[in-house]
Amino acid sequence: MMKFAPVALAAVLALTTGGCAHAPRAAAPATPAGAPTAAATLPAPASGAGADDNLNAVAWSQRADEHDLIYLQTFREAQEKILKAKQDPTWDALPKDDRAAHPSLKGLKPAVILDIDETVLDNSPYQARLVRSGGEYNEAEWAAWCKEAAARPLPGALAFTRFAADHGIAVFYISNRARDLDEATLANLRSAGFPVAGKESFLGLGTVVDGCEQAGSEKSCRRQRIGAHHRVLMQFGDQLGDFTSIPGNTREGRSRAMAPYTAWIGERWFVLPNPTYGSWEPALFDNDFELSRPERRQKKLDALRIN
Repeated sequence: MMKFAPVALAAVLALTTGGCAHAPRAAAPATPAGAPTAAATLPAPASGAGADDNLNAVAWSQRADEHDLIYLQTFREAQEKILKAKQDPTWDALPKDDRAAHPSLKGLKPAVILDIDETVLDNSPYQARLVRSGGEYNEAEWAAWCKEAAARPLPGALAFTRFAADHGIAVFYISNRARDLDEATLANLRSAGFPVAGKESFLGLGTVVDGCEQAGSEKSCRRQRIGAHHRVLMQFGDQLGDFTSIPGNTREGRSRAMAPYTAWIGERWFVLPNPTYGSWEPALFDNDFELSRPERRQKKLDALRIN
């Protein structure tokens, strides 16, 4: 699930503040079921129970019919709208800052942009392994999982991307997976049945974009590269950074970055659920991975609303 996890601290902070949906995301566990409803200082977790226990979130992602139905619903709604979007020469789903690099839409070929982890590929088995071991995200184990190339397609994602490709719409995948995982990622996408026109269809962290300085693992430069030759009809992701840049990974900063685009949700931007990890989680503890796991958990408890 690559997306946000305590990789090297600097990398993670770049990731979370950049809103990047994919590079090791914070091993992001959800607050355990049954946690106290009022903020209170808690003792360290008992042996075998992590301070950031992700059990309910991973179990829901793997076993709840509701999870799969949300994905099906999202991709089906997008499929119903995409041909209309293709026919409208003024339709574009790039945020204004990214489109500003190549403002003219005239003559551009249609495309869609999708995040990979927890958008088209299901990495919940990796998260399940962390739950069972009581561990946290670490780069080596995440890379080993990616190299298995065993992640399954998420419901609806295959049908949608194939439909787009069959109708002359280029399919691009932007991910914050590390550069040395490019081949394994492409192999996984292909083995799962996703349309991959070539290596240029996948833009990982190693992607070079001339004239654009990538900030950490944020995706703006890579969106601009696609926008130079394509009119982006739709974007899909499970993190805010999959859609636009998030200058500050705080609750206020995240809301402010999305405010101009709320009308695009469900029309040009399609947001998928991920309760297991993501930039939303470190925003609750000030993006401070120097805190211990119990300290991070306490910060999350403090953030809970009880009225």
